[in-house]
Amino acid sequence: MTRFVALLRGVNVNGITVKSAELAELFRTLGFTDVRTVLASGNVVFETTDARDALTLKPTIEAALGTRFGYDAWIVLLPHDRLAAAVAAYPFPEDDATHPYVVFASAPDVHADVTAFAATLAPDGVERAEPGDGVLYWRCPRGSSTDTPLAKHLARAQYRATTTTRNLRTLRKLL
Repeated sequence: MTRFVALLRGVNVNGITVKSAELAELFRTLGFTDVRTVLASGNVVFETTDARDALTLKPTIEAALGTRFGYDAWIVLLPHDRLAAAVAAYPFPEDDATHPYVVFASAPDVHADVTAFAATLAPDGVERAEPGDGVLYWRCPRGSSTDTPLAKHLARAQYRATTTTRNLRTLRKLL
């Protein structure tokens, strides 16, 4: 049995509504077990006996989401233990003045590009980013998570199908 986490991109915004109960039911119809959704932002934890890895399961799940909910579905799919390692390795101190984020990319070249951009940020600035194992750790001031240089870079259309960002507190709920 393998446990995975599916992080859906772009749900419950811009007119794309995916109810948690319907999302969980879809994952069950795909044959997954111990399905659990967390918050209303498209987070699904599930188990499977399917021998396929995340790379080969991803298109099956995206196609089912697109068919069921009528949108271009993109997810980042990762083994649960990889998520746990990413959460444990968050490198920045947490405080009330900043948001702690983890940026996930489903394509290595996209991860490399986002990481290269993050390296251009001022190392002592209020917005900080540091690469991790297949993720980018990001800390930004509260209230500015859409208007910092990295936020604007991540919002580019070319990343829409391959990246998603989650708050560290949300990720802890997935563990």
